[in-house]
Amino acid sequence: MGVELSAFVGVALVSLGMVLTPGPNMIYLVSRSVTQGRRAGLVSLAGAGTGLFVYLIAATAGVVTLFTYVPQLYLALKLAGAAYLLWLAWQTVRPGGTSPFAPQGLSIDRPRKLFGMGLLTALLNPKIAILYVSLLPQFIDPSLGSVAMQSLLLGLTQIAVALTFNGTFVLAAGAVGTFFARRPDWLRVQRYVTGALLAFFAITVATDRGKPLPA
Repeated sequence: MGVELSAFVGVALVSLGMVLTPGPNMIYLVSRSVTQGRRAGLVSLAGAGTGLFVYLIAATAGVVTLFTYVPQLYLALKLAGAAYLLWLAWQTVRPGGTSPFAPQGLSIDRPRKLFGMGLLTALLNPKIAILYVSLLPQFIDPSLGSVAMQSLLLGLTQIAVALTFNGTFVLAAGAVGTFFARRPDWLRVQRYVTGALLAFFAITVATDRGKPLPA
């Protein structure tokens, strides 16, 4: 029983691409770090990481196969996720919109709330749901042994990539925020680029005709 190196690399590359595409997790973590500091960002990241583990446990247990037998639920998830990403795109580019790197009037939250909001943001992130429901199973080869164990190993690879790069964003958010604050024109460009990427991903999710594969 094992997982081929190509499967690890494939999952890592897909995970990296999704992490680098601005989404709910990145926006929340960066905004919180800019507003309240690195410690708050790292606590929020711990909550988000826990949310990823929840998805991984569900995938390993085969819970996500529900989407295979009830495709209407999968379709509803995709459309809801696409709508949410479009809303985020509009909030970013609309007149008066803000960048996640711009300090905002967020309240100063305690660690328990920071952790909880990070957890909730991850659980409601359509990118993560789609990754575990539709993409991860494509790297699993039943001929190599336990599907559950392969799901666990590949899922841990995805989590490691996500935590590493999101952690980097958290640690660098303050410096990046200061950079943009001194260059309002660059901040405006960053807003439009972020909005365009969110809109692109929303359209990609909504028009994807792929079906979920059993985990």
